[in-house]
Amino acid sequence: MVVETQLIPFHQWIAQGPLVWLAVVAALVVVGVFFSALVAVVRHGPAVGLELTGRVLGSSVGDLFCMSPRRVWALTRLAIKDSLRRRVVVVFVVFLLLLLFAGWFLDPSSDHPLRLYIGFVLTATSYLVLLLMLFLSALSLPTDLKNKTLHTVVTKPVRPSEIVLGRMLGFVLLGTMLLVLMGAISYVFVIRGLAHTHEVVPGNLVPANSDEPAGTEGVPLRGKSTRANGHRHDVALDRTGRGRLEMTQDHFHRVTSQQQGDRTVYHVGSPEGMQVARVPLYGKLRFMDSQRHEADRGTNVGDEWAYRSYLQGGSLAAGVWSFDGVTPQTFPSGLQLEMTLGVFRTYKGDIEQGVAGVLLLRNPKTGLTVEAKVFKSREFSTDVHRLPRKLTPMTAYRLKEEKDSDGRVKYVREELAGNAKGQYDLFDDLTDDGHLEVWLQCLDPDQYFGVAQPDLYLRARNASFALNFAKGYFGIWMQMVLVICFGVMFSTFLSGPVAMIATVGMLVGGIFRGFMIELALGKTWGGGPVESFIRILTQDNVVSDLPEGIRTTVAQTVDAVLQRGLWVVARILPPFGDFDCADYVAYGFNVSGSWIGERGLTTLGFAVALFVVGYFFLKTREVAR
Repeated sequence: MVVETQLIPFHQWIAQGPLVWLAVVAALVVVGVFFSALVAVVRHGPAVGLELTGRVLGSSVGDLFCMSPRRVWALTRLAIKDSLRRRVVVVFVVFLLLLLFAGWFLDPSSDHPLRLYIGFVLTATSYLVLLLMLFLSALSLPTDLKNKTLHTVVTKPVRPSEIVLGRMLGFVLLGTMLLVLMGAISYVFVIRGLAHTHEVVPGNLVPANSDEPAGTEGVPLRGKSTRANGHRHDVALDRTGRGRLEMTQDHFHRVTSQQQGDRTVYHVGSPEGMQVARVPLYGKLRFMDSQRHEADRGTNVGDEWAYRSYLQGGSLAAGVWSFDGVTPQTFPSGLQLEMTLGVFRTYKGDIEQGVAGVLLLRNPKTGLTVEAKVFKSREFSTDVHRLPRKLTPMTAYRLKEEKDSDGRVKYVREELAGNAKGQYDLFDDLTDDGHLEVWLQCLDPDQYFGVAQPDLYLRARNASFALNFAKGYFGIWMQMVLVICFGVMFSTFLSGPVAMIATVGMLVGGIFRGFMIELALGKTWGGGPVESFIRILTQDNVVSDLPEGIRTTVAQTVDAVLQRGLWVVARILPPFGDFDCADYVAYGFNVSGSWIGERGLTTLGFAVALFVVGYFFLKTREVAR
């Protein structure tokens, strides 16, 4: 799975991310109050203008902090009843129809059927729920104002803050109920859709050793299972008649046997290994060049996608992952190392044969390095390597860290001579207080391995798949909350259609928030907006400097101003795309507690801020006076 945005640990995120956002919001609030006071002073004079501004701020404090829970709950129920009268149930019926006919289009014989099913249910749910909430939140208040039904509410002792909060809570509760129902039905749909079994027919089995005569009892057997869900498995049974159907389409089946009279009956279990939630332990990646010097990146093979960097085959170039927390308590039976490598071939050769590579384990303190495993790459799939606690390597040596004449860090090989052992303990010999280095090298000359930091990890354990599935729906729930809060906020001062467009615009801007921040910080090729526009007109490439002159100077000066404004805008936009964790669930990776905590607090922060902004806008409307 591609993870282009690395997740910051929660304790680091909480110390920096929210503070920057709060500082930007606070600055905007101060600017807004200043300009409001300035407009009041211009319209009514200094004394009256400042008095009005102070009076509005004073009453606002009372409105925001003295709300009645009883009135808020009454308005919440009113919002739910109004939504139900607008036939919200139709969306739920459409969802059921989609699941009813999904079997016609979802192919269970695909290479990764679980990804297909989960991607379908999460995508269908998010589109239906988000579109529904967009319409409800953006059109509710304008419709009530147009029909004058809101006037019957504001004539009662109801605060504007209670109206806004009641609408938001009503839509959120309604959407939550829909998501709970959809999530439960989707889970049953996925489990039942992928449930299947096979049969093992004794006549299809042959001795694993061709020298054994057919029909001999107590010998290992090999063969093929019957076909189900568009696929079949290789069968591998031991001398007792037990074994498994080998891994196919991300799953396997256990096989047991039972003697009934003079014949053997084989029982095949349910699919296993498909519905998983891996808990990975990621390391920090650095690179070594072909001379084993530390480098910022690997070899550039001309790939426009800069996610992966490449390791030159047949050289000392390596990717080095540094892990922490590698202890016997976490990995009692050894390491399960999983990786997804990219491969760049300078010549095809036998395309069905993988490119050879080697995994080395190194103690970062002593430099002891052992060759853990030589392997052939598997493209487009996860390659699993199990490393036992006791390793018997082909070679063992030390990689000592030194500095050359230029001050660059270099690793020099030093033979162990008479100190080499036949076996090395994974934790006693190769780790230092939980620290371990995994070195990856490509062995085939003129071929390349493409690696990124998340491409190689240690599988610590498996979490609950059902809970992870629920986390996927929690991601949709957070997106729904943002849609509702933006929709209600914009509807307090805009017409319904305009509020919908504004909400969609904010969310689309949030999807491109990362790019906007990079553009504002000058980390993109081609310069700022004005400079990029000039390059388009003059057809200059993005890496060459513009010719010196007044045009370039003016363009870069204007860009400096625009980039600061773009940075402010990007910082207050919600990172809408970051709330989608469908890929984590579909690819079998556990959604971590840090992800839940960071995204949950972000959602709460935006909800509170949008509620306050919506209150102020509604307070200024005539209907709220």
